[in-house]
Amino acid sequence: MLDQTKQLPMGVGVGYKSKHFSNISEGKHPVKWLEIHAENYMGEKGAAGGRPMAQLRALSDRFPISVHGVGLSIGGEGRLDPDHLARLKHLIDEISPTSFSEHLAWSTHDTGPHSGYFNDLLPLPYTAKTLARVCDHIDEVQSTLGRQMLLENPSSYLAFAESTYGEVEFLRAVVKRTGCGLLLDVNNVFVSANNLRIDAYDYIDAFPHEAVGEIHLGGHDEDQDEDGTPLLIDNHGREVADPVWHLYTYALATAGPKPTLIEWDTDVPEWEVLASEAARAALRLEQVLA
Repeated sequence: MLDQTKQLPMGVGVGYKSKHFSNISEGKHPVKWLEIHAENYMGEKGAAGGRPMAQLRALSDRFPISVHGVGLSIGGEGRLDPDHLARLKHLIDEISPTSFSEHLAWSTHDTGPHSGYFNDLLPLPYTAKTLARVCDHIDEVQSTLGRQMLLENPSSYLAFAESTYGEVEFLRAVVKRTGCGLLLDVNNVFVSANNLRIDAYDYIDAFPHEAVGEIHLGGHDEDQDEDGTPLLIDNHGREVADPVWHLYTYALATAGPKPTLIEWDTDVPEWEVLASEAARAALRLEQVLA
């Protein structure tokens, strides 16, 4: 049986960065929980040590922790890396987080002269073959960890002609087959909708909100493709854009309140800026709860 008993508190979390340790530990702020990237705390044989791990243990005594993986390559064609999965399990066992999540993407390639790990979360065609592979990988992760995981919807920059499922339909099928939960990244929805010319609000309407255990909000950059068409890049490097706040408000009104994370992973600002973003999300959650 998968452990589905733990739930994040109904409030706002932030992605933890060590520069904010004192602010989080000592200050009064709207943050109710914290997220870490698993790979930042995984040593060669298990959980890393030293000051970062000591700080994490101290924070985990006061805050629920969500562990967010970026390196399992759930959609990869090869098998999951057993060493990576073992080190992840060691970390999960060490800190006993409230939640674990990963991405619907692939980031490894195990054939040819360029095999290895890519520092990107790459898209997948939504086919029956992909569905079977993703579900097999999720089953392995959940069986190894002994807990339910959440799967995050990706940010997309292209669509595959071979896809036979829509993205929401694909995610719904994964949940049905594996019993996993979902992580709804609202910024990813907005980015994908712009890049693929679909309606973000229709996507939110169709999403299986009953499976959502967590929402993510983050920033994106604006660019152009070679034809001059607007292209949005999910980079977690700035404040949440106003249209994404509107889409988040709509998601809450559609599905009810969900634990919400502010992601800011590059060009990390001073604490006051990050706390201000968290407060904006907290206000919207409070309005829905009221």
